[in-house]
Amino acid sequence: MEIRIEPLPDERRKTPPADSDALGFGEIFTNRILKAEWDARRGWHDARIEPYGPLALDPAAKVFHYAQEVFEGLKAYRWQDGRVVLFRPQMNAARFNRSAARLALPEVPERLFLAGIDALVRLEADWIPSAAGTSLYIRPTLIAVEPKLGVRPSDECLFFVILSPVGAYYAAGFHPVRILVEDYFVRAVPGGTGSAKTGGNYAASLSAGLKAKERGFEQVLWLDGIQRRYVEEVGAMNIFFVVDGTLVTPPLSDSFLAGVTRDSVLELSETLGIPVDVRPVEIDQLMGDVRSGRVSEAFGTGTAAVVSPVGVLGYKEEIATIGSGGVGPVTQRLYDTLTGIQYGRLPDSFGWLHQVR
Repeated sequence: MEIRIEPLPDERRKTPPADSDALGFGEIFTNRILKAEWDARRGWHDARIEPYGPLALDPAAKVFHYAQEVFEGLKAYRWQDGRVVLFRPQMNAARFNRSAARLALPEVPERLFLAGIDALVRLEADWIPSAAGTSLYIRPTLIAVEPKLGVRPSDECLFFVILSPVGAYYAAGFHPVRILVEDYFVRAVPGGTGSAKTGGNYAASLSAGLKAKERGFEQVLWLDGIQRRYVEEVGAMNIFFVVDGTLVTPPLSDSFLAGVTRDSVLELSETLGIPVDVRPVEIDQLMGDVRSGRVSEAFGTGTAAVVSPVGVLGYKEEIATIGSGGVGPVTQRLYDTLTGIQYGRLPDSFGWLHQVR
């Protein structure tokens, strides 16, 4: 599908921020947006890049009433030699379409997804920050826009992509976080939409997150929705533990997301000689292993943070320090290696990087 590029009027043109320390995350957006439309009669059509601006949607659009929408998150990195690369965008495209299928939305052709992002990033290349740890965050989204009430899949949809320059996630240093095990609320259940990247999953997590912060924790560790017994994920990230020197993570299910960074950590660990065990993690056993010192490290993985070390785990009335409470050697090695590949400091022997030309 050809992508039409509309002119950007001078009065709509913004300049990228000069101060990378002021970027934050998802607070500033570039000059342009990619859009494409779908309807049940014509399929995908009218792909274009146009000036960034508000969406004009009918108040009856199904996305507002039945939460029929999905999204993705990936990044563009600027290397020291000026090259711009994406990290495993094909995985994001595949996951986007798995999410779309689960929400009864049309799949976006992979070529439109990837070529559209390439074209948009090329046009907005001046917005990609170059300071250490910074990047350009890419948010593809698909929403149901048919203006009809009634619980059924929408016959009209809008796909769009926006870009946001983001600051270094660890601007103040690579520090462990405190996480609280949530043993009452659940984020998702087997057979639900937990494995789809859809907004309703995140809305369901907000209340528990606020309560965790009131108790001095930064994130929530979610348990399975049936027995409240098995660890699933932490916040919006996948979770890993180092147990007796082995990297342990729960197996994927349809109640939480298959992370691109999770998959990368598992593949990378094998090549680094770090033993890996993908198995169920039972919370009472985990707390006992933390107390005994068998669990020496823990960390979450996701696009925003890449690797987020965990120093303290709270469950019921117990608060336990993991290992020394600091960043462990396995966590640090995986973070350094992954970010080294993403920013071009280390070779990519996996074929993960996609250069925007």
